[in-house]
Amino acid sequence: MRHGDKIKNLSRTKAHREALLANLAAQLIQYKRITTTLAKAKALRVYVEPLITKGKDNTTHQRRVVFSYLQDKEAIKELFGPIAEKVGGRPGGYTRIIKLGTRPGDNAETAMIELVDFNEIYGKGKGTTADTAKKTRRSRGGSAKKAETTAVATEATPATDAPAEEAKAAE
Repeated sequence: MRHGDKIKNLSRTKAHREALLANLAAQLIQYKRITTTLAKAKALRVYVEPLITKGKDNTTHQRRVVFSYLQDKEAIKELFGPIAEKVGGRPGGYTRIIKLGTRPGDNAETAMIELVDFNEIYGKGKGTTADTAKKTRRSRGGSAKKAETTAVATEATPATDAPAEEAKAAE
């Protein structure tokens, strides 16, 4: 029985699992998006999100703590540089997992794990949630009819005024 055992072992020993997650985390930090199996992606999310949170506090101590996990100087530079700037205001949830289907060779479920703030597809044009909340107008069913009638009335008045203005301009 595995009561109270919340670690996803991934069928590996402790040393092998730590090395695997450290390498996956370094690659995720470097490339911002990686494709792996769904189980590894879920285990990686639990592993890397606290490291990104530590990356927001750029002190020597936090750099050493994160380096003890990753053992990759380039990943540390990237984490405490551009990534820390982008995720500075985000309170958590730095990664997104997207399921991709099964792999042809062994039918393993694959997934793409990515850093949320570095995705151009979802991030562009949407703005912040506060901006979209301000722009959203909620109306009841009856006001739609009023909007149509006022739109028809405004379209009709410029059409009747236009020939009169042209006649004045011609004189």
